Amino acid sequence: MNKHHYVAIMAGGIGSRFWPMSRTNFPKQFLDILGTGKTLVQHTFERYSKVVPPENIVIVTAHEYVPILKKQLPELRDENILAEPSRKNTAPCIAYVAFKLLMKDPNAVMIAAPADNLILETDEFLKTAKKALSFVDHINALLTIGVKPTYPNTGYGYIQHETIEAAPDVYKVKTFTEKPNLELAKTFIASGDFLWNAGIFTWKVKNILLAYEKHLPEIYELFAAEMDKFNTPAEAAAIEEIYPQCTTISVDFGVMEKAENVYVIPATFSWSDLGTWNSAWENMEKDYFGNAVAGKKVMAVDAKNCIVHVPDNKLVLLQGLDDFIVVDTKDVLLVCKKEKEQEIKEYVADVKRNMGDKYL
Repeated sequence: MNKHHYVAIMAGGIGSRFWPMSRTNFPKQFLDILGTGKTLVQHTFERYSKVVPPENIVIVTAHEYVPILKKQLPELRDENILAEPSRKNTAPCIAYVAFKLLMKDPNAVMIAAPADNLILETDEFLKTAKKALSFVDHINALLTIGVKPTYPNTGYGYIQHETIEAAPDVYKVKTFTEKPNLELAKTFIASGDFLWNAGIFTWKVKNILLAYEKHLPEIYELFAAEMDKFNTPAEAAAIEEIYPQCTTISVDFGVMEKAENVYVIPATFSWSDLGTWNSAWENMEKDYFGNAVAGKKVMAVDAKNCIVHVPDNKLVLLQGLDDFIVVDTKDVLLVCKKEKEQEIKEYVADVKRNMGDKYL
């Protein structure tokens, strides 16, 4: 493993589409959504420990989640946990890590990845990650991983790339479109020329900061003005000062859509961002009738294609349900058609309006 290679795992989101299991005080990255015995952030840390030295993995999360993270990953050093004072999307988060690494190691190369991706073919993923690190080691490139799309999802970025390789399995990106509307997404799918952006980025720290200086100068200047305080006792106070001034924007919108030196590696492994209950259902073991169940005392009668997530000590009997999400927690029961899963965010907003924050 190369001592100049680092991974930043982004673990600060709320995961509201996984409500009611995912809550503001305990979001989905800290849950065992698939019933595997490990949480999503534990799986992600374990996966990247095979790519870079474990001491070179940093995890960025919200202040309030630091105790949860320490409990789930006791092997993680305190200095490798970066606490954000507020949620500002991925651009400020990545700028924070990049400036911190620059001050520690000017030759740093980093992978920036979400904590909630599901990647099952670990060996194939490792090959791709090593290929990505090797490519950006030698070229001024902002590299992402692309996934063959299966339907017109409007929550992903779409990548169109050149047909001639820039290096083995690496292609120059022609267009990068973040979260298109449904009609545009359908056009992209129909053309067969586009990949989903998996949100797993690789770049030299120096090069991503050059891109910030050009495309997100306000965020760049905020961090650059305080960079001498990073990796010192003054860092926490500096971050408290910087974050309220940062624009809330993703690195996808802020940099990747605009930059000219963007490249992609098409994935050879299966991938899911586990953004919804339906994506969890797709990746869970199912019974003969297509039911995916997490819970030890679930009885299904004339039920099919459901996802059921209930406490192990509760007996649940389902009858006649087809294509439903059933999630039971200690204070909330959700029964929702799978086709309405994208509206769960709206339902959560309705709960907040009608019931306050108690159930969020």
